[in-house]
Formats: sequence, C-alpha cells, structure tokens
Amino acid sequence: MKRITESPSNHRHLEQKSTAELLTLINQEDRQVAIAVGEVIPDIIPVVDAIVERMEIGGRLFYIGAGTSGRLGILDASECPPTYGVPDDWVIGLIAGGDQAIRKAVESAEDDIHQAWKDLQAYDINTDDFLIGIAASGTTPYVVHGLKDAQKNGVKTACITNNPGVPIIEYSDFPIVVNTGPEFVTGSTRMKAGTSQKLILNMISTSVMIKMGRVLDNKMVDMQLTNAKLIERGTLLIQNALGISYKEAKERLLKYGSVRKAISTS
Repeated sequence: MKRITESPSNHRHLEQKSTAELLTLINQEDRQVAIAVGEVIPDIIPVVDAIVERMEIGGRLFYIGAGTSGRLGILDASECPPTYGVPDDWVIGLIAGGDQAIRKAVESAEDDIHQAWKDLQAYDINTDDFLIGIAASGTTPYVVHGLKDAQKNGVKTACITNNPGVPIIEYSDFPIVVNTGPEFVTGSTRMKAGTSQKLILNMISTSVMIKMGRVLDNKMVDMQLTNAKLIERGTLLIQNALGISYKEAKERLLKYGSVRKAISTS
C-alpha cells in the first residue's frame, strides 16, 4: 500500500536552501492544508451531529492517537473545559503510552493492539459515547484496534486520517480522509498532516460546543475565569452586553462567577 503521507517531498536538497527559502516553501505547502480540509467538510458534518446526539443523552467524546496525533487529541480535549466551562470528562483524549508519551515518545506503545481498549475501559466507555481515532498513516495498531474493539462493543466511531484505503477507515462509522499530499520533509506528518488534524479537531469540538449551547452569540460566556486575562475579557463582554461601566461589569462578574450568569440576571 502506497501512503500519500510517505511520498517524497516536492522539494529537494533542503539543506542547501537559505532560511528565507525554507520558510517560504513551508508556508506555501501549509497554505494547501486549509483547502484540503475544506474539501472534506461534508464528511465532518455527520460527525459533529452524531457527537451532539450522544452528548445530549449524557455521552462523552473520546480521542485516541499515538505520537503527534495523540498529542493533538489531548490538546483539543484539554482546552474544552477552560474555554466552554464544561466538565473535564465531556471530552477525553488518550495517547498510546499514557501521559508520559505527551512529552516523550514511548517505545513500541503504538504497536500494542490491546492497549487502546484497556485505556478506554478505564473510563467505562459505553454506547452513549463517541470515539474518534486520529492517525495520519491510518495504520497505527493502537488506534485501528481501539476503533475495532469500540465498534464490537456498540460504540459509534470516526477517524481522521491522511491516506485513503487504510485500515482505520474499515472500523470507522464516519471516516474523515483529508489528502494533504507529501510532507515538506518526507514522512514528517507532524507538519501538514498534523496541521490538518488540528484544524479538523478545532472544527469538531467548537461546533459541538456551540450546538450544545456553550456559546452565546459569538462569545465564550461559560469560560473559566482562571486568570487576570480571562477576568478582563469577561468584564469587557459584560460591559458591552449590558452597556454599563467597566467597574460595574467587573463587580457583576466577580459576584456571579460567570459571564453568562452576569448577563442573564441583569
């Protein structure tokens, strides 16, 4: 099987190029990623709708991946609670090799065909939940078999991959296959493939949270007020929404503890 992500780079003799040339060429390649993601929006729509359907009955969204793909899933999951004020267990990211693999590669972790399901079972995954497997290659055993085991147990699945006709698609109810072409450095899927995964994860989680009522107009009214910058942002949102002074807005924010409550109780 020939994988697009392993195809030779479109550029040769990178070591002979100037810094300006390298940066310009990388940027030129990166510009194609958003276009490629745009082409698979019809495949992303049913994923969002299926996740919302599950969450409305109390289900959760899980991501599994290895290496860069696993880290991107964890990143997306970890940003949902502070951004949208949702519980930590609404979106859960798991990586082959466990948390230690977030910072440092764990040898052979992605080759264990049983570990993903064990990791998911630790969270009591069930048929109310939804699982997305992320793998640029589409062949990562940890991810492929995690999806396979999930399907066998009645869990709805999707995948994000950068190669057509790969095993991960077989075990995905909703496959998302985005063709980002050869990498700038041959096979370095942390680049264009990884960027496409990040864009798609942004689209999925953001759309899900909006449809779950966690955004008002275009504002993060449920964000966690964990630092001075966010308190400042929340204060300005209230000030603009209610047409009151900055001082009054901040007092309301600190009193009610959230932008949504400060606005809705006016």
